[in-house]
Formats: sequence, structure tokens, C-alpha cells
Amino acid sequence: MSTPASGTDVLAEKILRGVGGPENIESLTHCATRLRFQLHDGSKVDQAALDALDGVMGTVPQSGDRFQIVIGGAVARVHSAIVNLPSMAGSAKKKSDADVKAEMRAKSRGKYAFVDNFFEYLSDSFRPLMGVLLGSSLIIAIASVLDALGFVDFRAEDKSATWVFVDAMWRSVLYFLPIMVAYNAAKKLKIDPWVGAAVMAAVMTPNFTGMLNSKIPGVTTTTNETLGTSESVAHVFGLPMQLNDYGGQVFVPLVMVAVLALVYKGLQKIFPEAVHMVFVPFFSMLIMIPVTAFLIGPMGIWAGNGLGEGLSWLNNNAPIVFAIMIPLIYPFLVPLGLHWPLNALMLQNINTLGYDFIQGPMGAWNFACFGATAGVLLLSLRHREKEMRQTATGALAAGLFGGISEPSLYGIHLRFKRIYPRMLVGCLVGGIIVGVLGGVDTNAFAFTSLLTIPVFDPMVVYVIAIAAAFFTAMALVYFSDFRTKEERAEVNAERDLAEAAAAGGDAAPAEERELVTVGAAAAAAGEGAAPAKAAASAQAAAPVKAAGPGIELTAPVAGRVISLDEAGDPVFASRALGEGVGIEPADGHVVAPVDGELVTVVDTGHAFGIRTTDGVEVLVHVGVDTVQMKGEGFDVRVESGQKVSAGDLLAEVDLDAIRAAEHSTVTLMTVTNTADLAAVEPHIGQVVTAGAPVVTVRR
Repeated sequence: MSTPASGTDVLAEKILRGVGGPENIESLTHCATRLRFQLHDGSKVDQAALDALDGVMGTVPQSGDRFQIVIGGAVARVHSAIVNLPSMAGSAKKKSDADVKAEMRAKSRGKYAFVDNFFEYLSDSFRPLMGVLLGSSLIIAIASVLDALGFVDFRAEDKSATWVFVDAMWRSVLYFLPIMVAYNAAKKLKIDPWVGAAVMAAVMTPNFTGMLNSKIPGVTTTTNETLGTSESVAHVFGLPMQLNDYGGQVFVPLVMVAVLALVYKGLQKIFPEAVHMVFVPFFSMLIMIPVTAFLIGPMGIWAGNGLGEGLSWLNNNAPIVFAIMIPLIYPFLVPLGLHWPLNALMLQNINTLGYDFIQGPMGAWNFACFGATAGVLLLSLRHREKEMRQTATGALAAGLFGGISEPSLYGIHLRFKRIYPRMLVGCLVGGIIVGVLGGVDTNAFAFTSLLTIPVFDPMVVYVIAIAAAFFTAMALVYFSDFRTKEERAEVNAERDLAEAAAAGGDAAPAEERELVTVGAAAAAAGEGAAPAKAAASAQAAAPVKAAGPGIELTAPVAGRVISLDEAGDPVFASRALGEGVGIEPADGHVVAPVDGELVTVVDTGHAFGIRTTDGVEVLVHVGVDTVQMKGEGFDVRVESGQKVSAGDLLAEVDLDAIRAAEHSTVTLMTVTNTADLAAVEPHIGQVVTAGAPVVTVRR
């Protein structure tokens, strides 16, 4: 006799039919609350049927035949039920989340893997340094403003101790950049990053740099009368070693670490693992410091100088071509991470020439990018598009004041194909102005924002160029729209229905309003906003239940308590995962908010599901979209099935790692079965310690 199917198994069968059957599933994974499908054909999905299922909180269609179904705290159980259905035998259940992500990365790679690996190496060597590079550029910008106003001569050789100290504040980053790059590059190649840093530091010590132009025995210095430059050579162990000041160099550490990785991994194979800690770093340094000083260092200097001189030749002989080329190629380089070599050349130019000529025309691209975002913001205000308004506001602020283009690119421009052609016109206009008016230089590595305008020379030319680029792109996007007429009509109609539903009107039946909410939010939010089905259910259920005594849920982290509407995740803001709070964490110490059983502890460590003895289901979710970090920075101290008491440590989280990965650190706590309760009352606006009451639950 066959065993009756459980409710979860029935739901699994219906979900499987709703996504087009097992043959339509390429892969299936899940995060803390959502099933994530990669489908062969997204058009086969019956979204209306899936939205109507009990146990489904919402659906989120995405680009590339990807589809998400919001389940809530039971997602692991439903995922297991789906992959264990007989019809799924030998199908997507064999793929891990890591496998799926690796396949997605492989699909986006080019024909030659070594080219992709090279640019990934460059990108990961520089990306973690963007914060300190931005910080130093703003210090330079402030000093330049004071210089322009006559408070100090920024370039004088007899500056006071105060301004020498200010110089040290920003030079700390640019001078020691090779050590920082070496650390990141070694980490990328999976060897001890401190060995990479130590090798590079050896040729930057006062002992090494002190030999330059000195009268130490064994050091000879010759002067090039034509160029006015000098060259020092030290005879070490009887061999000539060219001396260079490696401060600010980036090619040398990149090449050095690539060679170091071969040496380091080779030594790991030679020595027994028990003595790796001592002998692998020892012999790596013993080999690579001389190799860097005698060979890699001088070659890196020559190569960097050669590339810089080549671009300098183009800038000097065809300045208009150069000024137009730079802003027009950047919109295609940045999304692919291919702009890092040019960033390296900027640093190289500053170190060798004393100025850089790339960043000036590059500013035309950045401000055309920000102008296009401003056009989108104006349209979102005009058409009352809440999600797009929030996205564009944040992206524009990051661009104008931080010089960061990625939020605009990834959040808006790459999603709407009408934006790029209009933005390119802005790039072209700005580039032409820079070229016709004689070019723009800077003596600092500066993120091209409003705050760094004073570091560019001539400043007037730069301002005219970036203003023209900005307003050209903004006007073209605003007057021609980033959506087609058909898309605009559809989005506005969905907006009107949603607003009518929110106001309590009868614009459409409830089922249709839910479907509208899904489509509009998913199109606008990327990750997608689930429909407000669960929230609406909770609101409908609450009035018919008598509120009982309160159960206090305490803060899982210390920090400022905010509404789910402010937390930055459309799914949580929709209350599809229940009512609750967000907390801007003061530290990474995450504790249990209530006594109960851990029914969910996700592998990546960013989310925990707890069920109390009286049936309250609580979700703690650390950060927004932190599932993408694959557990990096999350030290989980508990496991699924474990009993916990309020205040027990769940995890230690590296908040800086989350920020470095460009995710929000806001920790969310919701009651996922809000609809079954009389009331869930969040207490927002306070600053609390971990363990302080922040939500009252009434049965």
C-alpha cells in the first residue's frame, strides 16, 4: 500500500508542474527563503498558478530564464521534497550552489580562458583598495581646494610641518600601493598574502631606497644630461642591480606575485606539510626578493614606462582622437572589469611623469554615466516609480560624490538597452570638448566626482566638459525615456493598479493585484519584490483574532532599529516573509533573539530560522543579498536542529567583508508566520544592544 503524500510533497509536485516540469529545469538551488531555478525556457512558467499556491509567498521572474519562488522558512524542506521527487531522478538535484555559480561564470567567459583569468587577476588585485584610494583622493581634493583659495601652496618645496604631514596622509596609500597590490594579488592566487607583501616591501625599505643617489661603496650613479635624469646601479654579490624607487608602482607587484605563486606552490610540493609554515615562506622570500630586485623590478619599470609613453605619444600627437577614444571605450570596459589596466597606467603616469592625462577625458564618461542616471531619476519622479527612484537616487549619490559608476551601470543602465546609446552621445560630447580645448591633466589619482574637480588642470575646461557630458546624457534619457512607449504604458498601468489597491480601491480583483505587484516589482528591482500576499493575509487575519499576551523577540545584533521599508530588500519590505525589523549592526556578534529550535541554518551562514515551543517562526537574515558571498566572512557557531536560548551566539560576522563585497549589512528579523498570529508589533527608531526587545508577538 502506498504512503499518502505529505503537504510538502504535494506542494513540491505543484511547483514542479508550475515551472514547466523536470525537463525544463536546468538547475535548482535555494537560499534562506527562496527557491532559485535556472530554466531551459522561462516562458513555460505558469506564474499565476504558482502565485495561487498555499505555501508560496511570491514569485520573481528574472532575466536569463531564471525564476525565484519565495517560500520562507520552509524553503529547505520544499527544496528537498522537489529534488527527491521520482520525476527528478538524475536531474538538477546533483548540482550544488557552487556548481551552478561556476557554470554561470563559465557561460559569461570569453573564448580564451587565460584572457578572462588575466583580467580577473587585475580586478581582484585592485578592487579591495578602492576605498582607501577614494579616501586619499578626497584628501588631495581638499588640499587642492585650499591651494586654489590661496590658503597654502600645495606644490611648494618649503611647506610647513603641518602640510608635510597632510601630504603623508594621502601619500601613505599611493606610495605603499605596491605592497597592498602584492597582498591582494597573492590572495587571489591562493598563496600566503603576507609573503607577497613582504617581498614587495623589501625593495621599499629605507635600506634599499637609501642606496639611490648615495655614495655608499658599490653604488654608482650616472646622469643623463639630455633628459636631466639619473640612474643608480648597485653591485650586489658582484652583480649589477638597477636601483629604482618602487613607490606607487603597480606592474612590478603584479608580475612579481605571478612568479611568486609558481615558486610558493612548487615549494609546497617539495617540503612536508608539517614544515610548510617555516620553510615555504623562508625559501620563497630568499628566492623572490633577489629575483624582484635584480630582474622583475627593472623590467616592470621599463614595461610600465613604455605603455605610458605610448599613450602619451597618442595624447601628444593626436589629442582629439585620444580625448574622444577614452570616454567612448570606458562604458564597455567597466562592466567587464577591463578598465583596470588603464587605472594601473594612471598610477604609473603619476609616478613617472608627475601627472596623468587619462583621467581628464575619462571624467567625460563618468559624468555622462551619472547624467543618464539623473535622467532616469527625473523620469521615476515624474511617473511615480518608487523602486526606480530609490535605485537611481542611491546610484546618483554614489556617482556624484564618490565617483563610483558601478551602481548606475549594474543597477540601471545594463538593464535598459535604450540608455547606452544616449549615454555614449554624452561621452562623445565631453570627449570632443576635452580634445578641442587642449586636454586635461591631473597630478593625483582621483575618482572623478564633484569633490575632486579641483585636482584637474585646467579646471575650467574639465568643468565645461563634464557638465556638457552630464546634461547631454540626462536630457537625451529624460526626453526619449529609458523605456519604450509600450513598456511605459504597461508600467504606468501597473502602478495605477497598485496605488488603487493600496488605497483600498476596487481597481482589480485581489488575485490580479497580486500578479501586478509581482510583475512590476520584479521588473524594477532585479532581485525582485515578492507580492504582498503574505502581508495582506496577515492584515486580513489579524482583526478576527483576539490578541493574547505578548512574546518579546530581542535584537539579534546591536545597532539602530529600522523599518523593513528602509532595509533595502524589496521582498522583506513587501512583508512576504512576515512583519519584523531591520537593524543597522554596530558589530558582527549575532545572537538568538528567542528561545527555540534552529530549524534552518543555511550553508552560507547568513540566515537562521528558529521555531519557538509555541509555534512562532522567526527568521534572522544577516545582510542583503549576502548569499552571494558563499559563506565568506561568516563564522557559524550553531547547526540545524540545535536548541538555543535567547542570547546564544549564532555567528560571528565580518561586517567589513560584507561592505567590501558591496552588500548592505542590515540584519533583518521577521516572523515568517505573521499571518497565523494576532499581531506582530515592531519597535523601530531606537538604538539597542543585542538582547534588547525589538518586536512584540501576540498570539
